[in-house]
Amino acid sequence: MAMRKGYKALLEEANALVETVPVEAALPLHGDDGVVFVDLRDPREIQREGRIPGSFSCPRGMLEFWIDPDSPYAKPVFQEPKRFVFYCASGWRSALAARTAQEMGLDGVAHLGGGFSAWRQAGGAVEVPAPKG
Repeated sequence: MAMRKGYKALLEEANALVETVPVEAALPLHGDDGVVFVDLRDPREIQREGRIPGSFSCPRGMLEFWIDPDSPYAKPVFQEPKRFVFYCASGWRSALAARTAQEMGLDGVAHLGGGFSAWRQAGGAVEVPAPKG
């Protein structure tokens, strides 16, 4: 039988390799021109829950294609010399995504501990996007 890694092992590895920014340290980074908050959640989650104002929306499934400058889908934001703080709902997807981004050579990558849930509980700014349609 092939060696199998579960999500817990993957999360453990990612958290050991990627900087986790606690929400208390992330709050003062909001509004800093050198920092991009990257929202990895599904557009429906963002519509329902809101988002960190000014964050860049990058659905998790598109991450690798948007980061790689050789991809036809590359997004210029990922070529900028900024610090990237990835976040999702609770910090699982963002840990895995930040590790992948690091492996792809993206510098200055971290993820928000506790995700958007922790951000909201700590009183971080939230904006609800206008409904589409």
